[in-house]
Amino acid sequence: NGRLTPRPEAVVSVFDSGFVLGDGVWEGLRVRRGHPVFLDRHLDRLYEGAATIALDIGLTREELRRALHATLEANGMTDGVHVRLMVTRGVKRTPYQDPRVTAGPATIVIIPEHKQPSPAVLDAGIRLFTVHVRRPYPDVVDPKLNSHSKLNDILACIQAYTAGADEALMLDPHGFVATCNSTHFFIVRRGELWTSTGNFCLGGITRETVLRVAREAGIPAYERDFSLTDVYGAAEAFVTGTFAGIVGVREVDGRTIGDPADRPVTRRLRALYLEAVERDVARAADR
Repeated sequence: NGRLTPRPEAVVSVFDSGFVLGDGVWEGLRVRRGHPVFLDRHLDRLYEGAATIALDIGLTREELRRALHATLEANGMTDGVHVRLMVTRGVKRTPYQDPRVTAGPATIVIIPEHKQPSPAVLDAGIRLFTVHVRRPYPDVVDPKLNSHSKLNDILACIQAYTAGADEALMLDPHGFVATCNSTHFFIVRRGELWTSTGNFCLGGITRETVLRVAREAGIPAYERDFSLTDVYGAAEAFVTGTFAGIVGVREVDGRTIGDPADRPVTRRLRALYLEAVERDVARAADR
């Protein structure tokens, strides 16, 4: 909330809406040459989410942009940085869910950390396990809302790592593949790129960028329903996310996906994605 605070001293009230109820929205940002990548799209999603839950962030987009850059500059951070931007409804007069008992303005927290994906994981790929925890219908909890309440994903994550996997593969209510607990899922079949319809997953910034650069490069890319049978027979699979970009998937439910040593479409898309990142950073630098 406008103060730069040493990490050990960074605290929020026990009456904060985020702590009491998970009432808030957030974004994860990757920093390249001092610029949060695809910041405009992340701010779009943040403000859309806030509007959905009737939360007044209390800062304009430009004020929030300046706060992000000021925090990075104060820490001397330019590369290899991941930022967690969190906004909650603020401090409540009493621990109760009604937003009208909120006593003050929104709580805004910006946490930048030097954090890089593991090169070994990027090279080898990750293992997924299909969990019983499903993605909900929008009239239960809209999966497109990037809220602080992530219990659905946490339960999926617990089941996956208990089974010895790195990430959970989650199905939609109809049994089709939806997404992972913290990343988005893609497969390659017969030279085509498939991902879910998007109806039961967060509107991922990296996801939409990968779809865009694939189509611009002439790679057929489809958002569609597909089943685990399609996954097990895929030539390649990978996940996308802000933190690591594109990471290959070597195994799903104990089945090896394609040839883990040869993922030509994944490699090409990773290069195209990095080019898109560089273009966005160059545009930000020219502002």
